[in-house]
Amino acid sequence: MGREVRMVPVNWAHPVNDMGDYEPLLDGYEDALTAFENDIEEMGLRDALDAHGGGPCSDDYMHPKGDRTHYMMYETTSDGTPLSPAFATPEELAQWLADNAVSAFADRTATYEQWLATIRRGYAISVVWTPSTGVISGVEAEQKS
Repeated sequence: MGREVRMVPVNWAHPVNDMGDYEPLLDGYEDALTAFENDIEEMGLRDALDAHGGGPCSDDYMHPKGDRTHYMMYETTSDGTPLSPAFATPEELAQWLADNAVSAFADRTATYEQWLATIRRGYAISVVWTPSTGVISGVEAEQKS
């Protein structure tokens, strides 16, 4: 994917391992579980397990408790780890991302407007190439559309 906004509780602290590095976590456990359960009904347990790599494991997913009222930007290109702290509004998050020159892809950053468009959409793909622009981040490209 690339960049993804996740809604989290105001006091959400993404878990870290013993070395202090973020633990990779996916979002959407409930959706993954529902899809798995539907596939069990449609194709049987054995085929559903094969299709889902053994089924969704809750340890691989975010489970923040409480009201999910705050916005946080995550990278989903590799691990699913946070790029920002949590903010109460999309505008605050976009400003922080722009002010801190957060990576939109590799060494590419983005403007406040580009980040805000991505936050409102909920995600951006990693990278886009066109003959007119060459390689640009999905954050840059989506804001132009």
